[in-house]
Amino acid sequence: MDWQRIFYSLPGVLLGLTVHEFCHALCAWKLGDNTARDQGRLTLNPFKHIDIIGLLFIIFAGFGWAKPVQFAPENLRNLRRDKALIAAAGPLSNLVLGILLIFIIKAMFYFNLEFDGFIENLFYVLYVAASINFGLFIFNLLPIPPLDGSHIVFSGFNIDIETEIKIRKIGLPVLFLILIIQNQMNITIIPIGKMVRFMIDFFL
Repeated sequence: MDWQRIFYSLPGVLLGLTVHEFCHALCAWKLGDNTARDQGRLTLNPFKHIDIIGLLFIIFAGFGWAKPVQFAPENLRNLRRDKALIAAAGPLSNLVLGILLIFIIKAMFYFNLEFDGFIENLFYVLYVAASINFGLFIFNLLPIPPLDGSHIVFSGFNIDIETEIKIRKIGLPVLFLILIIQNQMNITIIPIGKMVRFMIDFFL
């Protein structure tokens, strides 16, 4: 077991998932629905958002999940628009967080900090956290149920609820199949790693 990899990745995973779900909840609340707030999800406390099994999957398998934020469609002012906004809030929060982490790294170089001991470990934690958040941004925008990108697509094309339910039934098995093939057969179907490296290079 690679404990060093877990040490460097765990802060980024916890931060990314927590902020992601919090922003879903915050957006739903701002758009008129109190469901997530009443369930205690309008918080940055990671214990309110983390799914233990999903967290373990992320650490050891490279993909996973947090507790999904729920909302009541009947409470939204404009269902089609607001569903898309709530879905987009999570991935966009990871994009912003990733950029902020990169700028902290840039500040470390700007001030010529000596990279040894604590500072070196901090650099790796920040770098991995930025990579994880960029990865969450890209991954969650994929138009495959149950990812956020599918909600945006469904809202954009105004797909009826019956068709949406049918697509959702096959979306999760297809997603897991793609990820398993990538991990086990070393075949790149979704080039998330390359896209993350591009974003890191672009902002750094």
